[in-house]
Amino acid sequence: MFVVMMSKKLLSLLLPAALFSSPSHADSFSKNDIANDPYWLQLGHYRPAVTSEWKSEVDSLEFFLSPIGKRNPAAELNATLDAFNQTDPTQFQTAACQYPARFKWLKKKLGTNWKEPSCPEMEQWKRIIDPKGMTLVFPTAFMNSPSSMFGHTLIRIDAKDQTRNKELVAFAVNFAAEPDSTDNAALFAIKGLIGQYPGAFSLMPYYRKVREYNDLESRDIWEYKLNFSEQEVENILLHLWELQHARFDYYFLDENCSYQLLALLQLAKEDLDLTGEFPLQAIPSDTVAVLRDKGLLDEPNYRAAFGTKLLHYSDQMDDHNLAAVKEAMNGNYPSEDQYSLQEQAAILEMAYEWLNFKFYDEGLDREVTAPQLTDLLRERSKLQVRSPFEPVIKPEVSPEQGHGSARLGVAYSHSKESDNTLNLTWRASYHDLLDAPQGFIPGAQISFLDTELSVTEHGTTRLERLYLLDAMSLASDNRVFDSWSWNIRSGYDRQPDSKRRSSRWFIQGGYGKSWGNPNKLHGYMLGSTELNTGDITHNDVEIGLGLETGVVWQATSNNKLAIAASSAYLLDSNVDHHSKITASWQWSPNSQWSLRSETGYLNWRNEDIYSKLTGYLYY
Repeated sequence: MFVVMMSKKLLSLLLPAALFSSPSHADSFSKNDIANDPYWLQLGHYRPAVTSEWKSEVDSLEFFLSPIGKRNPAAELNATLDAFNQTDPTQFQTAACQYPARFKWLKKKLGTNWKEPSCPEMEQWKRIIDPKGMTLVFPTAFMNSPSSMFGHTLIRIDAKDQTRNKELVAFAVNFAAEPDSTDNAALFAIKGLIGQYPGAFSLMPYYRKVREYNDLESRDIWEYKLNFSEQEVENILLHLWELQHARFDYYFLDENCSYQLLALLQLAKEDLDLTGEFPLQAIPSDTVAVLRDKGLLDEPNYRAAFGTKLLHYSDQMDDHNLAAVKEAMNGNYPSEDQYSLQEQAAILEMAYEWLNFKFYDEGLDREVTAPQLTDLLRERSKLQVRSPFEPVIKPEVSPEQGHGSARLGVAYSHSKESDNTLNLTWRASYHDLLDAPQGFIPGAQISFLDTELSVTEHGTTRLERLYLLDAMSLASDNRVFDSWSWNIRSGYDRQPDSKRRSSRWFIQGGYGKSWGNPNKLHGYMLGSTELNTGDITHNDVEIGLGLETGVVWQATSNNKLAIAASSAYLLDSNVDHHSKITASWQWSPNSQWSLRSETGYLNWRNEDIYSKLTGYLYY
């Protein structure tokens, strides 16, 4: 009787407690049910932990209402319900406007009659964005930045009145590390691998990211329209508002940009799980593939990078006209006496694009370069003729259609000086020069944790190889770009000793030049420096100086061959040098399987000739 006569106001304050205690309620829940609901766990970015049942990936305590909320979703739920049940209107407004995604979901889940809060700052933010849809943006890999060697993903928020011409002024959601500006590239890579940088979400104009990736870093961009309704887009943005002060420990391999964007996107609806696919690592191309497999992506648009367009234009010009382009960049414009109307247009357009690229790439003086660019545009406008250049053709295979970043292999190896072995290989990520090239940067290699175990005919098991990092960038010289190539390797392997193969720990780096077409036939030569230690050096540290060279040939779309040779002269060693020559062939019938054969010659304290046949599964 007392309950019946209670006021509606008092009833609304006690309603959550009643829901949690009344088993007869149609939508009754226990606190444990709500605290362990997948959507509540996603709102708090909780994952199973080692030292506790749960741990949030958000590392700033300001994100949580409970002092133990980072490791206790139930405590965070209690603190959230207490905040939303505040009798003080100001305190209620503060909590509801700080956590609008929590408020909306809990109100619907519990069936409460909480009053809708007034959040003018958030409403103004939404009016400025004017959201209708979202597009996933994937700039391809940038080999000269450790954090971008696998590519990057971000989200463009598409406005209600947006057209293709207005896309650049839309807003972009980006998640990125916030590194110390004094750290060098090596320290940046190390700290990024062990989570020593904070990461955060940010909102910015999309044209800034296009300028950064497409123009300054010359990275092709793929844009995938996301199949979300306006209501689902709003769910995502409400949680993005909650994350404006959240900080995460940034890890290059797992809790990176792509993983955190998936964690944001899965808030679109309750039955969507995207991060569960990535317990160990989240490579950007793999995360795009998961969205594709969930049916959330349309066919992508393609934005060719500045450098890609320049190379494409130069391929349509002969040497004579390209020389005229260089003259035009210096103010000596082509005359109608020497060149046709079409040739003049091509020369002036190429000169403008090339000088504009150099302006950004080399940081040319704006006061000198800007008038030169204006003059080139003025001269081109005098020619009443359409552009003579064919546009850049969209690649047939987009990045998510390439092979999986992880690789498992089984091999049989025959050695002249050692026992024959059955080998098991595994690579955490990502791509090497012989892997199927579709969807990847030609002439680039990035391998992490490339591991090989062997079992001899007598049952002896040993570690043959553990390459922590094996990266190579073979950017070829051409008529437009004077490019340098490089590689870096570090890890463990075995080399031929007097009676057996002995262990070696090493780090090696090279720098040099590449020539040819990475999509067809190209070669390289690098000067190399290395440090070696282990059984092969009797645990001394030995310095090696030498050369590394090779040729890679894409014979057909699924057949690739390579010959590589290296030799290093050893300082302060009783062995003059060590060398290696390999010939390899890989057949890749599809993106999941391949077969690789390799024959090689090794020379250190002894000589050895080996051959190996490996079957690979990519996943």
